Amino acid sequence: MRIIKYWLPIIIWMGIIFYLSSIPGLQSGLDNDFILRKIAHIMEYAILTFLLLRAFNAKTTKKILITALISIAYAASDEYHQSFVLNRHGSLIDVGIDSIGVFLTSIMWYIKNRNN
Repeated sequence: MRIIKYWLPIIIWMGIIFYLSSIPGLQSGLDNDFILRKIAHIMEYAILTFLLLRAFNAKTTKKILITALISIAYAASDEYHQSFVLNRHGSLIDVGIDSIGVFLTSIMWYIKNRNN
């Protein structure tokens, strides 16, 4: 049951990220498309990090850091994947933007759990 409760959401979320990265020339069509896409980067990796922290029951700084590294590694692999998609490109800057979501979530998780 633990696998379904904790790990299935991670697999599904990673699949959603992969699917969105597979769409050639993905655009929202809205006026502030660039800003919206960058906010989406932050949010999608904040969610991934939260799901991983929850699955690992990350109570120690070491587990939180490992979880953050896994999220950042997935962000880097996702950008690499995008480099093969028509009208898309991989960007280290986007990995950095993804990392904002990772670090904000990790810090909030640490603060919430530091006295437990």
